[in-house]
Formats: sequence, C-alpha cells, structure tokens
Amino acid sequence: MSQIRVARRVLTEIIAAMAFPILLLSLLVAPASAAVLTEWDRSRARWCGVGTMPLRPADQSWKQWVARQLRSRSMWRTGLPVLVAATLLSALSLVAAFFGFIGAAALIFSPVFWSFGIAAQVGPFTPSSLTESFLAVPAGVLLGAVTTGLLTGISLLRDLVLRAFSRSRDPDLLAKLEELRTSRASLTTAFEFERRRIERDLHDGAQQELVAVVMRLGMLEAAASASGEERIVELARQAQEQAEHALERLRETVREIHPRELSDLGLVAAVRELAARSPLRVELNSTGDDAQLSSPTATAAYFTVSEALTNITKHAGVGSARIDLQCDSSGVRVRVRDDGAGGAEIDAGSGLAGLRERMRSIGGELEIRSPADGRGTEVVASAPGQPTWE
Repeated sequence: MSQIRVARRVLTEIIAAMAFPILLLSLLVAPASAAVLTEWDRSRARWCGVGTMPLRPADQSWKQWVARQLRSRSMWRTGLPVLVAATLLSALSLVAAFFGFIGAAALIFSPVFWSFGIAAQVGPFTPSSLTESFLAVPAGVLLGAVTTGLLTGISLLRDLVLRAFSRSRDPDLLAKLEELRTSRASLTTAFEFERRRIERDLHDGAQQELVAVVMRLGMLEAAASASGEERIVELARQAQEQAEHALERLRETVREIHPRELSDLGLVAAVRELAARSPLRVELNSTGDDAQLSSPTATAAYFTVSEALTNITKHAGVGSARIDLQCDSSGVRVRVRDDGAGGAEIDAGSGLAGLRERMRSIGGELEIRSPADGRGTEVVASAPGQPTWE
C-alpha cells in the first residue's frame, strides 16, 4: 500500500473520530441518515483507492435521492448496517487516535517538556531524568507508527464492512439494471440499423433521381442548343449546375450518415478514403485486421477519426495530421494527433462529447490530450471488437 493511500486512510479515520458525536446523533434520524452516510462511505473508499461507484445519480438532488432510498428495501439491508458499523468503528478510531497520537507526541517531545521542568507522563511511564526523556523519543515514534497501522486497519475494516453489506443487492435494482443494459444495447443496434437504412434510401432513391434529373437537363441543353434557343440553353445549363451541386451535397450527407466504404470494405479502407479526402496531409499507420470488428465499433471509430480531422482543419492551424489505427481480435484503438496550438476540450454538446458517449455506449472510451502550451492535440479512442453493455 502506498504512503499516499496510508495517509489518506489515517486522515479519514481522524475525521471519522472527530465526527463520532454527529454519528451518534444521526442514529436518531435513521434511516434517512443511513443513506447519506453510505454514500459518504463510498466516497471515502474511492478516495482511498477502492473501486466503488456513487449510488446517487448526478442529476438528482440529495433530497430526491434520499427520498427514493427510503422507499427501497436495500436501505434496511445495506444502509442501516453500514451506519451502525461506521459509528462503532468511529468510536474505536477516536480512542486509538486520541491516546495513540497524543501519547506519541508526549513521548517524542519529552525532552522539550523536560527542559521546561515538566515530566510528561504517558501511561505508567514518567521520565525521571533528561536521559530517560531522550530515550522516550524512539518509543514515541514507535507508538505513532503503531497508531497509524491501527487506524489503517480500521479503515480497511470499513472497506470490508462496505463490501459485505453491498453484496446484499436489491433484486428489484438488479432487474432494473439488466433491463437498462438490454435497452441500451437495443437502442445502439437500432440506431445503427436506422443509419444504414437512411443511407441506403438516400443512395438508392433520392440520389438516383437527382442523377436522372442531371441527365435530362443535359439532354434538354443539347436539344435547345441544336434548335438555336440560347436562352433555354443558358437556363438548362444553370439548372444542371444546381442539380449537380445538390447531388454532391447529397453524396456528402450520405457519406456522413454512414459511408459506403465502411460497409463494403471495412474500417481501414474507410479511414484511408477519409484521409485522402481531407484537405490535410494525413499520415496513416494501420495494423491488424478489421474483419472481426462489429458494425457499431467500426462506425464509432470511423466517426471519431472524421470528427478529429474536422477539428484539426478548423481549429489547429496546421496542415498535417497523423492517424494510428490498431485492429485485432480484442478490439480497436485509434489515435489522431496534430502539432497545433492545443488547448482543446471535450465540451458538453460538442462533436467529441457526443462521440465519447457513443464510445461508452459500446463499452469503449475516448480521451483527449491537449495541453495549452503548443504541444498539439491527441485524440485517443478504444473500444472492444464486440459491444459490451455492462
């Protein structure tokens, strides 16, 4: 255990010892206080390096959350036992910290007290000479170390109590969690299916009709030119140019919804095509086989690259970028880097924020590293080959 974690555990136990009177009073307003104490204990455990998750949603106030917890059956199996155990352990921490650290301080500073004519008594020991007061210093250090170890042990015991009672999970909560996971998986799959359907309808429907319009306008221009109708020729040429522009815009829209290269050729080929269309000089390094990547994973990785290149073009102030793409049976990892000004952030509502949520929806993660000192920006995304919904 690192020294930082030990220091954190000792500090939290000292705070718990000081809060012992408050914990005693909180027993009078249980179980409402049990919900708050349990959440505080989980925060304490996280600060000490234990992997726990907060129970209170970020969008709920404490009042709303406590009210919901009071209606939950898990409160009686988790919250109240944790409250009682925390109160007892805080009493133990109070005794250990008070006598241990005060005694250790008295022994360590015994020579100082002796110089003022004070013989600091610690338990049955009272120095009778300056020599004995100096001999008490190592004993004080040892007592301080023992007290630190004892408080650390009490903190670990808190973790054990928290884990033990957290295993008594509410069946209703587990059922709702499983329902949420299933719903999340269904929504992501349905979203991908709908994107493909829209892309297919636009490609095979509206796009083909626009192509036909462009061809007929060309035929009209040729016929009008043959009959000497210059005004009709000019109008037909303008209409043809507008139709061709609309066709190009539609093709870009179709590509942004779901690129055909991604469906037909795979992620690596689609990213290579994306790099070729970019106004930047893009260096692409790809390794591995993308054949085992699921459609949601490949799509999320593709649009991460697309959004990153777009942001570099708009904001980085450089003309080049580098893409590292690694694919294997376990998943995909993509890194897009530039040497621009840096200082980019994942703001709420931005394209990267949406991509991060998309990555998380399939069990992946997206991270942006962009120090504001001109060392560039690095967007790193990783996801499993097959979506995980836990």
